[in-house]
Amino acid sequence: MRKIAVFSLSLFLIAVLFKTNGMTQTPRPSWWEFQSIDTMKYSRDTAREKNNDREFAKTIDEQIKAIGQTGATHVAIATPYDDEFLPFLTLWVNTARKYGLNIWFRGNWSGWEQWFGYGKINREEHLIKTAEFINKNAGLFRDGDVFTACPECENGGPGDPRFNNDANGHRLFLIKEYELTKGLFNKLNKKVKSNYLSMNGDVARLIMDEETTSKLDGLVVIDHYVSSPEILANDIKNIAVKSKAKIVLGEFGTPIPDIHGKMTDEEQSKWIKEALEKLSAIPEVIGLNYWVSYGGSTEIWRPDNSEKAAVSVLSSFFKPQVLNGKIVNELDWPVENAMVETRGRKETTDAQGMFSLPFIGENSQVEISHKDYEKIQLTVSEFKNNQSAVLIKTSESFVYKLLKKIKELID
Repeated sequence: MRKIAVFSLSLFLIAVLFKTNGMTQTPRPSWWEFQSIDTMKYSRDTAREKNNDREFAKTIDEQIKAIGQTGATHVAIATPYDDEFLPFLTLWVNTARKYGLNIWFRGNWSGWEQWFGYGKINREEHLIKTAEFINKNAGLFRDGDVFTACPECENGGPGDPRFNNDANGHRLFLIKEYELTKGLFNKLNKKVKSNYLSMNGDVARLIMDEETTSKLDGLVVIDHYVSSPEILANDIKNIAVKSKAKIVLGEFGTPIPDIHGKMTDEEQSKWIKEALEKLSAIPEVIGLNYWVSYGGSTEIWRPDNSEKAAVSVLSSFFKPQVLNGKIVNELDWPVENAMVETRGRKETTDAQGMFSLPFIGENSQVEISHKDYEKIQLTVSEFKNNQSAVLIKTSESFVYKLLKKIKELID
């Protein structure tokens, strides 16, 4: 009887030892959850001129198609929200949907900055008009979109809080805008984010303290142009620390003549590559919007739709190289909830021990840790050669030791 029990236990242990787990398909990872390219020079600046130009639809289609091919998740459309421009805005939105893109609505009421000859509006008018716009145009929005009621709000209305001694009033207005828009989208059952309240980096330093950031659900969005990728990365880190926030880079691009001077296409792409490498290593950065696609000194497509070198650079980060792997223990069992990290990006393994992470360079370090196992480090190339990594138990139970012995005998 005892021999039968031992034999049965052995069969059970072998069955457990060699149980197989199918590999599951994981979503393709990216460096940022929000990846956008801006169209302001065409979607806002030409809004009146091209509003009734049917031929312009082809231009919009060509531009949106090119943006979609980069791996962008969103396209930033800056058309004003006034009734006059609604047909133009709708055309941009419908074209973006055609190419599978979500929208970052980055317009404003023309009266806020007195665009196109509109009369000046105040904060209360802005709130009222914004509520009316969302309610009347609910069909424009889809889950995954972003809506900003007042981008770079310091540029209009009562003015810049750095100079008008009204930092607190500016804070309260942004909070009211967010509470209003968030509530409206919830009522409409639309999963649209509306706390992307982009602002100048210096304005963010002034007004985005911990309390304000908390009321905006922990996000700071800065439009920031500086001379070097190093300064850009350091500024973002400092703002993240001060505000205790996640960061979206609402605008960045090069060259701005007053900051960068003139650049060749190669110099532009090199600057952008260095910036993106640094941004990808900052965990607090959850999104970015390149300014601008067409038009302006920072454009990455020429007027004839040909690509500058920067397009392939941006695409390589929007659609990064991906390391897929498996974490197992000495019994070849998958290790669930192991932490895999590279360049500040972390992912826990699933029930099959699988993970998927973006990487830059074959020599990038991959660190793997789990509370029950010894921490290890491998390079991307080492991992790719083996397709899996083996973790060593810090403490082995009797059963675990027995299973290892059985495995050794079978092997």
